[in-house]
Amino acid sequence: QVQLQESGGGLVEPGGSLRLSCLASSRTFNMLTLSWFRQAPGKDRELVACISPNGGVTYYHGSVKGRFTISRDKDKNTAFLQMNSLGPEDTTVYYCAAYAASEGGSISLAADRYDYWGPGTQVTVSS
Repeated sequence: QVQLQESGGGLVEPGGSLRLSCLASSRTFNMLTLSWFRQAPGKDRELVACISPNGGVTYYHGSVKGRFTISRDKDKNTAFLQMNSLGPEDTTVYYCAAYAASEGGSISLAADRYDYWGPGTQVTVSS
């Protein structure tokens, strides 16, 4: 069983930055594919970024490419999402998600592939 806990959300002005963290309580952190999703009210859950277990493969949604960076730290059992140049359109709840992968380069864009989810952290971009 893997438990995920997000932190780092909050209120930021347009153009500002936030760094989200996802702490995973797992002895098999190095075998987890980790992703960040977001879901605004009335909209489908959207994959923001994904990183493979070995960190060598990443994916970004087109709307965040060049602004957001996903990373992972195996010594801290933590994944990060650095978010720069934030705009009001980025306002929503962000969720960390994970699944146990069989290959180090595994990523998935499908939400139903993910077995573990954090409770979410609110990001609000407003002046």
